[in-house]
Amino acid sequence: MRSKVRRVPEERHLHIALVGNPNSGKTTLFNILTGLRQKVGNYPGVTVERKEGRLRLGDGVVATLLDLPGTYSLYPGSPDEQIATEILLGHASHTPAPDIVICVVDASHLERNLYFVTQIIDRHLPLIIALNMMDVAEQSGIIIDVRSLAHELDAPVVPTVASRGEGIDQLKAAVLTTRTASVRARGWHLPDTVERETEELVGILREAHSLTAPQAFHEAVGLLTAESQDIDHSTRYHREVLAHVKRDHEKLDFLGFDRRSVFVESRYGWIREICTRTVTHRHAAAGWSDRIDRVLTHRRWGVVIFLALMAVIFQAMFSWSIPPMEWIGNMFDRLGDVVAASMPPGDMRDLIVKGAIGGVAAVVTFLPQILALFFFLGLLEDTGYMARAAFIMDRIMNRVGLHGKSFIPLMSSFACAIPGIMATRTIENPRDRLATMLVAPLMSCSARLPVYALMIAAFIPSTRVFGFLSLPALTMTSMYLLGLVMALLVAWIFKKTLLKGSAPAFIIELPPYRVPGVKSIFLLMWERAWAFLKRAGTIILAASIVLWFLASYPKVDGGDAADQLHRSFVGQAGQLIEPVIRPLGFDWKIGVGLVSSLIQREVFVSTMGTIYSIEHGIAGEEATLAERLRSERDAATGLRSYTPLTGICIMVYYVLAMQCFSTIAVMRRETNGWKWPLVQIGYMTGLAYVVTFIVFRTGLALGYGG
Repeated sequence: MRSKVRRVPEERHLHIALVGNPNSGKTTLFNILTGLRQKVGNYPGVTVERKEGRLRLGDGVVATLLDLPGTYSLYPGSPDEQIATEILLGHASHTPAPDIVICVVDASHLERNLYFVTQIIDRHLPLIIALNMMDVAEQSGIIIDVRSLAHELDAPVVPTVASRGEGIDQLKAAVLTTRTASVRARGWHLPDTVERETEELVGILREAHSLTAPQAFHEAVGLLTAESQDIDHSTRYHREVLAHVKRDHEKLDFLGFDRRSVFVESRYGWIREICTRTVTHRHAAAGWSDRIDRVLTHRRWGVVIFLALMAVIFQAMFSWSIPPMEWIGNMFDRLGDVVAASMPPGDMRDLIVKGAIGGVAAVVTFLPQILALFFFLGLLEDTGYMARAAFIMDRIMNRVGLHGKSFIPLMSSFACAIPGIMATRTIENPRDRLATMLVAPLMSCSARLPVYALMIAAFIPSTRVFGFLSLPALTMTSMYLLGLVMALLVAWIFKKTLLKGSAPAFIIELPPYRVPGVKSIFLLMWERAWAFLKRAGTIILAASIVLWFLASYPKVDGGDAADQLHRSFVGQAGQLIEPVIRPLGFDWKIGVGLVSSLIQREVFVSTMGTIYSIEHGIAGEEATLAERLRSERDAATGLRSYTPLTGICIMVYYVLAMQCFSTIAVMRRETNGWKWPLVQIGYMTGLAYVVTFIVFRTGLALGYGG
């Protein structure tokens, strides 16, 4: 009897590009659609973040969804927009052209967002419009006739509220039914003279470069709005095309046309006609957003509120993190006890317990504080406050010569300097971009957090300040403020010397206040936690094992654990560099931590954990790492080896020093050479040494060294 073979339906795979203006809710929608089925990396050859996710749409359709950088136009003005444009137009060799484009539109700012939409329509790309933030639009008294808008644009329009997951099923259904692009003729028109010149150039481009009509029109607009000197140096087009463009430039300039604005104004004229027919404005009772802004963006109170908010966030980080940190610490202690009890004494047991478990545990214990930091950063971003913070800080940024746009990369650097440096790609002026990149690593990133937390736990008492703030939280806040102040000071020096130039005017759109998307915030926390744990399981684990070996050999006969450590490879290396760092109040053990943390800053904590595990016995038998640091005594004098002043000096050094190979690698790639990374390493190392020396000597003079 022949068995029946079940036929499995063949899957169809789609490539979908998710695009939209910044602050349109695009990333929130991406997170909702893909959930945890996403990966983050960089585009080949550039440090622009690439977010890609998978989703199943039913009917055997599987889609790869690519979240493209926020974009205002298909005529790019920044590297981020360049990447998005190349992918949308099918010019990127590393990414297939999208089968469908989902353009996320902020319904509360429909006219401005439709500018980008109409450019996509002109290119005849298969388009779905996700009309997002419908709740915000309705609260503002904006009523949109969705069906009429879809008819006007000849494209599916799906109302969504991404922060609440509304409209997601309808959006997926639209993807399944969208197959072709609109072929409707262009709905907007230019002045007669400009229209004739444009159409003539379109014909020449089609013949010379074998382009379709939409492709040729897109290229023609780009050529006619370009600067004349850029045309002179172009090698992309045939010589006769460039000669014709030069004649067009001269003719339109002679007739008094502003070649750039005539295309923008003509397109917006059509968009305004569409909005007139599809949008109704009624009086909105709400004015609370403006009233809140009058307080939060006040030129004096806004700064005070910003600083107070930072202090409250750090207070909450400490308060919330203590119980889970203790639980993680106890878990590793029990793990060390179990492993030690199940293995015979010897080097293998020491390697696993003191090297691997001891080193990794010292870092992973601080995971709750890192999660809390990213929770609050996500909250500030999702609510719309981050843009207000940039507006508040613009006045200060302008005084030191930085562009107001520099604040967002600097704020991103609180999470990690690498995305902060990448975010400078939105700054048009090369000098402003370079100045921001040079100072971004001064912002206290999450990798410094375990170092701060260890020093604060060891040396800063949990006393109350002003009745509601704890001294540890205030100390943490001061470290973040120190990085910000030094970044502004160094930027001012660079802008007065190597990177002279005035800061241009700063224009920023303040997005509406929104209820934060809980799912998107927790996805951000998950991404960062997973990245942190991967580092703990790879780089930090490897560093801990190598350090254990260097701290355990060569073997010393007849000596105790402290003598073994002192005469090991690590001990010898530490004593070699100790004379250099002794003026900062650091001994050889801290010196080993400083050198090892050049890999990544948090390796300092695992290094100290490994050293003290070797010196004081297996995990669980002695006090915590913070208690060991606090109780450490100098064998010769009997005095405390480390004091609160030592802890403060270590934190100050880590605020200012360049202790991250990954950041250096990104700087080299972004600046196309080693000149500026070496400048960055040199000035940050020198600054860290000088300021730490001043802090230590001042502390000694005031009697805080004992």
